[in-house]
Amino acid sequence: MSSHLSGGRVNLALWRNKARSDLLRCLRDCPGSKALVWDHQLTGPVGLIAEYSLLRENEVDRMFPLNPGRLPIATGAGASAIQSVIFLVRPKLELIEVVADCIRKTEEVGSRFHREYNIYFVPMKSTLCCQKLKDLQVYGFFKNVGEYCLELLPLDSDLLSMESEVSFKECYLLNDFTTMHYVARALMKMQAMYGIIPKVYGKGKCAKTVADMITRMRREIGDGQFRSEPCFDSMLLLDRTCDLLTPLPTQLTYEGLIDEFFDLQNGTAKFPPEKFSKGKDSEEQQQQKDLSTEKKSDHKKIPLNSSDELFAVLRDKNFNAVGPELSKKAKTLSAIYDERKDARTVRAMKQFVSKLPHIQLEKSQLATHTSIAELIKEQTDTDVFMDSLQVQQEFMNGIDTDKINSYVEDSIAKKEPLINVLRILCLQSVTNDGFKPKVFDFYRREILQTYGFHHMLTLSNLERAGLLKVQGNRSFPALRKTLNLMSGEVNELNPQDISYVFSGYAPLSVRLVQTLVGPGWRSIQEVMRLLPGQTFEIDQKLPTGVEKTRPITQDNHGEQSKVCLVFFLGGVTAAEIAALRFLSQQENSVYGSTEFIVATTKLLNGSNWIESLMENPIPVRDDGNPRSSQQSRLR
Repeated sequence: MSSHLSGGRVNLALWRNKARSDLLRCLRDCPGSKALVWDHQLTGPVGLIAEYSLLRENEVDRMFPLNPGRLPIATGAGASAIQSVIFLVRPKLELIEVVADCIRKTEEVGSRFHREYNIYFVPMKSTLCCQKLKDLQVYGFFKNVGEYCLELLPLDSDLLSMESEVSFKECYLLNDFTTMHYVARALMKMQAMYGIIPKVYGKGKCAKTVADMITRMRREIGDGQFRSEPCFDSMLLLDRTCDLLTPLPTQLTYEGLIDEFFDLQNGTAKFPPEKFSKGKDSEEQQQQKDLSTEKKSDHKKIPLNSSDELFAVLRDKNFNAVGPELSKKAKTLSAIYDERKDARTVRAMKQFVSKLPHIQLEKSQLATHTSIAELIKEQTDTDVFMDSLQVQQEFMNGIDTDKINSYVEDSIAKKEPLINVLRILCLQSVTNDGFKPKVFDFYRREILQTYGFHHMLTLSNLERAGLLKVQGNRSFPALRKTLNLMSGEVNELNPQDISYVFSGYAPLSVRLVQTLVGPGWRSIQEVMRLLPGQTFEIDQKLPTGVEKTRPITQDNHGEQSKVCLVFFLGGVTAAEIAALRFLSQQENSVYGSTEFIVATTKLLNGSNWIESLMENPIPVRDDGNPRSSQQSRLR
């Protein structure tokens, strides 16, 4: 199951195995047959660590989503008795109230079976939550109150994510740096497993916070845990605020468009089932259905990672290059099938039959990705998509960014989805370094009058995040010119520059990475001063007796090949990951050869990023009076 995690220079399967063993330890601390009660946001992440077959082998007989009310545990005559109930939850006070409600109402019914309750907080035990359990008078029901330290999820051989939905909002709007503490803990665990990272670079407020935390943690625990030979040469901690622009335009890579249209979460996307042939569920999928009591989904869920050989080829390509690649693959498979006609001997036929399972797998992958590409093309061929793309390109090129835009105005008048309107509006604001006061007031008035005045809080959040603002110092034109962010000519089929991921725009964040591993940030000191937050560089000394003796690989030009961990604090897009993979494949004398491992707090696109910053509309009672703001914010 984890073979795709071990294909890179750094074996991330080891990270998954450690997370799996920690989970199994939690299960083994709870005797007998078990029922897992999931915080719904943990179902996908934990599913990446442990398959349902593994859970069943460890006596997990039932699984339920965490909802208020009595747990649906069968206790009647002849029904299997659950000895241990295990709650897996994030350390959120609102979830603790649900847990307490479940226990009280389940115990009210009574049972002839003895049952033990256990709760594990993911990724860290919370003193505040434990006190809440005591206040609600249910703490005494628990045999085990512990933590399952699952901070980073390995999604692929070069990608890890915390899948923290609101990390950006917590840090930059609420001044809650809990997520950064999780990041620091994860980095310390990584260094214990993969060795101390000698060079640490960073840019931004959160980056400096994390760097200070890992420095302090290492000083407190000493070097006893860090005896592994270093696998990484360097690490870059980069705040999302250093590049607010890149998540806003529509991503144009294959994986990026899948995320834009079909909600890529935990390495899995959801598609309309009618576009795919109906086959038998795999054993793993059937086990999931047997164990889970959640309602059947109206979508077809497809895992997307490098274990799918065709997806590994397609994912980072500009979508305009996907069609030719699928056509090429179809012709190759057709030629292989034609080999049957030439197989005139028993030996030749036997060789063909031995290839058949892999050929059938490739055929299935081709059918799947052809269907996905057709679904994407239905979206990209629409006038709505093309009009939006044209306006985005104009804004990024600095065309008419300082005035009221007719496309935005018309979108508001047509009452297009608010997220779409805010996304293009934020793009205009960022590329213009803010709006003139009259333009800002016009947009704000139109949105509030059209979508409702309760969205004043949403606009305030976007303003505090720096996505919408009144014009200040003009820095973006200098950034665009110095970092060569816009390219007039882009070869989408055979790209020569990272700008292919947006058909003309090179992600600012990846340009910073490219410059760092090339001439270094000292060559663009004026540009670095234009970006928010502190720029820093830290040398971490290797523990005494530990030396960097791993074999040095070289590229085709004889340059030393290095490994850099790039941690995006606040989220990263699929387009940025594609651009970094593109750089990893470049072997030239200017930048040498560097392989990038990407880690992030969240995989995001512009829509879910904007959505995470929105405030829920205030519910209205039957009498027409709004409920309290406290109630309206409960999710």
